[in-house]
Amino acid sequence: MLVTGLCFVGVTAVVKHVGTGVPAAQAAFLRYALGLVFLVPMIRPLVRARLSRRAIGLFTLRGAVHTVGVILWFYAMTRITIAEVTAMNYMAPIYVTLGAAFFLGERLAARRLLAIAAALVGALVILRPGVRELNAGHLAMIATAFSFAGSYLFAKRMATEASATVIVAMLSLTVTVGLAPFALVVWVSPTLEQLAWLFLVAAFATAGHYSMSRAFAVAPVSVTQPVTFLQLVWSVTLGALVFGEPVDGWVVLGGVVIMAAVGFIAWREAVIKRRQVTPAMGEAARV
Repeated sequence: MLVTGLCFVGVTAVVKHVGTGVPAAQAAFLRYALGLVFLVPMIRPLVRARLSRRAIGLFTLRGAVHTVGVILWFYAMTRITIAEVTAMNYMAPIYVTLGAAFFLGERLAARRLLAIAAALVGALVILRPGVRELNAGHLAMIATAFSFAGSYLFAKRMATEASATVIVAMLSLTVTVGLAPFALVVWVSPTLEQLAWLFLVAAFATAGHYSMSRAFAVAPVSVTQPVTFLQLVWSVTLGALVFGEPVDGWVVLGGVVIMAAVGFIAWREAVIKRRQVTPAMGEAARV
């Protein structure tokens, strides 16, 4: 997950550098299309996987959800600061928690509800509606977090059914197909330099998704999620030093509040799981 965070910060930096020179949908499509070269070593494992109809359906649904999120994320990157994009993206785990309750039947205890409420307060601190003007980039990031939360739920569920290689390969294939029609509508001729930068995005993103899938396969979310919090530090530093973006204390504060809420949820899940697998003292004495 540490490698995943570094890779995704690299993606953010390059996309910010490319800017509005390429439409968001087209930039997203080129990122995935150029990234197909990284699937060559994955062809044999993908063919041998012999995916069931149910697995293919789940992969397709994840690809559709992720397609929407990718387009919106590329658009948001050209409209708001790197720190805002990163901080608002931290809401995805909160939406994952809500999604697990609504769609997977997980129970929402009072403490988790309070943590979710705190995270929503953090989001309001970042956005500050009524105090400052919100643009389309902020709205796009709200929808992006919802989309990526859905994608994470699918990824976690599939981690027990397919290898990290197959998960990454299927994501790349389904999202490339999903982005194609959106890219054709707004297509402009990219320069060789723009293609080179977007290829670098594909390299960072593919590596990030692979390492994330490996992490999901060997450790619970309560372990993997807190490591991603370092991205906010790197994003704020990157935006200030490389792109000259002002450090907004409200954005940092809101991001910290959201991180604390997500961290608390992850910690509570870890405690509950330990209680489930650790026998009580009396039971242990009888073993």
